[in-house]
Amino acid sequence: MPINSFENYPMSWKPSIDKTKKPIYQVLADQLKQDILHEVLLPGTKLPPQRELADYLDLNLSTISKAFKVCELKGLLSASVGKGTFISYDALSNAYLLEDTKPQHLIEMGATVPDDASYEPLHAELKSMLEEPDYEKWFGYGRAGENLWQKDAAVKLMRRGGFETTADRILFTSGGQNAIAASLASLCQSGDRIGVDPHTYPGLKTVAATLGVQLVPIKSENYAMSPAAFEYACNNENIKGLYLIPDYHNPTACRMSVENRKEIAAIAQKYSQFIIEDAAYHLHNEKSLPPVAAFAPEQVIYIASLSKSIAPGLRLAYAAVPDQFKELISRALYNLNVSVSPLLTELAARTIVSNQFEVIIKSHQEQTIRRNQIVNKYLADYTYFGAETGIFHWLLLPDRITGAEFESLAAQQGVQVYAAERFVVGNSRPDRAVRVAVCAPETLDELEEGLSILKHLLTELT
Repeated sequence: MPINSFENYPMSWKPSIDKTKKPIYQVLADQLKQDILHEVLLPGTKLPPQRELADYLDLNLSTISKAFKVCELKGLLSASVGKGTFISYDALSNAYLLEDTKPQHLIEMGATVPDDASYEPLHAELKSMLEEPDYEKWFGYGRAGENLWQKDAAVKLMRRGGFETTADRILFTSGGQNAIAASLASLCQSGDRIGVDPHTYPGLKTVAATLGVQLVPIKSENYAMSPAAFEYACNNENIKGLYLIPDYHNPTACRMSVENRKEIAAIAQKYSQFIIEDAAYHLHNEKSLPPVAAFAPEQVIYIASLSKSIAPGLRLAYAAVPDQFKELISRALYNLNVSVSPLLTELAARTIVSNQFEVIIKSHQEQTIRRNQIVNKYLADYTYFGAETGIFHWLLLPDRITGAEFESLAAQQGVQVYAAERFVVGNSRPDRAVRVAVCAPETLDELEEGLSILKHLLTELT
């Protein structure tokens, strides 16, 4: 211990490490992880300044910095310029929402899936395809230069969601998360930082953690990202880009105003920031708004996936990519996939071009409205966000319980919901809230039973 140690200083963390083990920075990083796992350090705890910790442990400052960097890349820590380094609120949360098997003992109200109205028309189209004489071509490799009309189908789908683009900008991907992964892999290096909402899509969190990309929460106002906070991050947080879900945000079910979209697009242009705009839920509003991509088409990668708007098993998404990023992302997609499934690409294109997808979307909306009428009956006395055509809601809880506690309590009573802690980013404080999926229960009776249980729990807490 150095002479000028902080033995009596009120430090939030006083680790004890074995300095005979090497490398010491990794030993320190492992100790930090263990102290988080064993709740010696709680989420939101501010760690001592690195110089103070270096003095306390009698180590070089660079050793402390390396240990902190390792933990930042693992998502355990969140650093903010001028504020310090904190234990991430999501350090122990489970961002993998889709379980290996469907829970048999729970009413599933966690996974965001549309109803099964699309299955029959997709089956009919698929059956027709496989009865064609040259059906075997659907089982080979897909090549980007073939069947360019399929890109016209992508343009049509995006137009339906309020975005005008051209076929030469379209890339096919194996789902929205695949498009996000390829974008981050091609545009970022390990250690790069991108801005996100304080609560965001868990799939982004898992991809970012795999690639070593740090997520920086950008403050929101009324659940919409603040343009002023985004500009502040551009100037002070060393971010390289932004990830957004402007339409029916996952998990908060809120929608960004057109004015905010314009301002964020202008800031991205001013600071040369790329934006990944996730339009997974762009068809879950009855009236489309112009996306951020419409105001900054040279900065925005616009991703329109089909799993939430048509069917979850249709693992396909379309990405409209600016020229400056297209070659990089195209290479990343090849490295990740080689190619997308020709079978699914053709099935999706035929469904869109024939306008069958319009029938499917309308049917989804009708089914979802019917289910949300039941939601309104049970949760009318509580605060929750989400449109009548939306497939999930953000349910705010009484002050006496956290989202994680409510998720656990609901599971004990036979209902699966997902807590805000699964979605929170970095040192953002998670809402006292849970995401409640509307279409995950297989029947209306099952939905009613699940909502009845949730209402009973809420009543006991108020």
